[in-house]
Order: sequence, then C-alpha cells, then structure tokens
Amino acid sequence: MPLDLSLQTPDEALLVLFANGDEAAARALTLRLTPRVMAHAFRLLGNRAEAEDVTQEAMLKLWRVAAEWRQGEAKVTTWLYRVVANLCTDRLRRSGRTAALEDAGDPVDETQSAAETMQNRSRADALQDALTLLPERQRQAVVLRHIEELSNPEIADIMDLSVEAVESLIARGKRALSAGLQARKDELGYSK
Repeated sequence: MPLDLSLQTPDEALLVLFANGDEAAARALTLRLTPRVMAHAFRLLGNRAEAEDVTQEAMLKLWRVAAEWRQGEAKVTTWLYRVVANLCTDRLRRSGRTAALEDAGDPVDETQSAAETMQNRSRADALQDALTLLPERQRQAVVLRHIEELSNPEIADIMDLSVEAVESLIARGKRALSAGLQARKDELGYSK
C-alpha cells in the first residue's frame, strides 16, 4: 500500500523517506520546497536565471545530505534558506555587482486594470531596487522577515545570529527602505 504523503507530512520526515529510497517523498518535498527556494533566491539576486541556478544547486545539496540528516537539529527549510543565502552571497561577491533587475517581472493579474498592473509593477520594481541598495545582511533579514514571513528566531538560525542582531538588522533595513522610497511616494501612488 503506497504511503500517504499529504501536506501534513513534515519536511524532515519526507527527507528521511527520500534517504531510504522513497521517490514519492522526494517528489513531494521538491514540489513543496522549490517554489519557496526559488522565490527567496530571486529576491536576493534579482535575476530569475541565476535564482533558478541557485535553486537547483540548493536542492541538489539537500539531496546529498539526506542520508546524514539528523532530525531535530534543524528544520529543512531553515537549512535550505541558509544554503540559498550563502549561494546567493557567493554569486554576488564573485560578480562584484548588486542584483540586476532586467529579468524581474510580475505575473499579470487579469482582474487588475492596466493602470493597476503598471502601478503594482512600479511598486515591486521600486522595492526590488531599494532592496538591492541595502547591505547584504540587512537585505537578507528584511526579505526573510517581511517577504518570506519567517519569525525572528527562524531568521536568527538561518543567518547564524542572535535574535537581537536580527531585530537590529531588520529595523535598520526598514529605515533605509523607508528613506529610499520616501522620495518616490507620489510616483508610486501612495497618499501622504
């Protein structure tokens, strides 16, 4: 009888099942984690093609460590976010650049008018532009907290920092984003 790999099955259990040869567990975990990993990589890099490469590399690293995974030490998602952040940091340092935005695009929501779509795209582009100007660790903390919606303790685990340091990075990052976007408030359609 096939094992039920519902959404209730924890990531760690799926990883152990994969390590024991269960291909269905690998498929379930891949379908669950790949979109999150891709989104995180894209937000850190600002380049879809590079984010896809990082996603593939991070998932391959996960499959390689599956047999040695020690349950209870870290959540699979925490481990993956850390790997993605490190891979993105390596890419940004090697290239000596900040993230490019040419490939950034939002899916078109057919319920919106053209003006709303353009305004939302401008807002997303402005946010991505402002994010790329933040120091690397501030950007990572802000993205994990306010876009990925992780808790400060989870972020502390991912970034290998204290919760207080994470809170400080997030606060400084938010202030810098606010200051950077303040001049564009009217252009982006935000009332005073």
